[in-house]
Amino acid sequence: MISIKSDREIELMKEAGRLVGETHKYLKQFIKEGITTIELDRLAEDFIRKNGGIPTEKGYEGYPASICASVNDEVVHGIPGKRKLKNGDIITIDMVISYKGYQADSAWTYAVGEISKEKKYLMEHTEKALYEGLKQVKPGNRLGDVSHAIQEYAESHNLSVVRELSGHGIGTEMHEDPDIPNYGKKGTGILLKKGMTLAIEPMLNLGKRDIAILNDDWTIVTLDGSDSAHYEHTVVVTSDGCEIITKRLD
Repeated sequence: MISIKSDREIELMKEAGRLVGETHKYLKQFIKEGITTIELDRLAEDFIRKNGGIPTEKGYEGYPASICASVNDEVVHGIPGKRKLKNGDIITIDMVISYKGYQADSAWTYAVGEISKEKKYLMEHTEKALYEGLKQVKPGNRLGDVSHAIQEYAESHNLSVVRELSGHGIGTEMHEDPDIPNYGKKGTGILLKKGMTLAIEPMLNLGKRDIAILNDDWTIVTLDGSDSAHYEHTVVVTSDGCEIITKRLD
């Protein structure tokens, strides 16, 4: 069932979202050659807890870290570890933060040093695909309008859409109804209504859309080894559109 949030619930989610944005801003300064992904995880957890939040991902279905840190061909759910970032890498930091029981979720892909023009292209157009989807989030539109806008933009820029993974509703739980695919048909799916809270998150590949899961049972990679990018915001459906509550504050 898709829940409509009260004004009080939305205010709590906005506080969670503000902390997500602040944590992304805080981590950005450390994303450079030589740092390990586990160091980024520790920095994130310390910052989140010092600022009154809880890193929801830690312990979720056994996940061992406070953030997901996915590098290059890792699409999602990369587990932080001893891997050192190298010049030319791209890394997606995905985090969910709880504040007084309410969640906000955002992912962003970052460049490490000087990256290739292909990686720049991937990052630019995956981010733009997110905003094309967000333009369609408003009362009276259907979920398929959002999904279609993301797919149309991605494929028109020769990027492939990962189909096995999707956005989702969010609130007191990290994942709530509905699922929000990054592909679909206009005019289909549920009707969007004021007060819905959604996490929209295109995951796009430079190569083919096929994916595989590694032996750690978490990390998902592109099957052909091509680079992948991932951008995500949590939004509230308003009377005439949507409000992004996980804005990056930089």
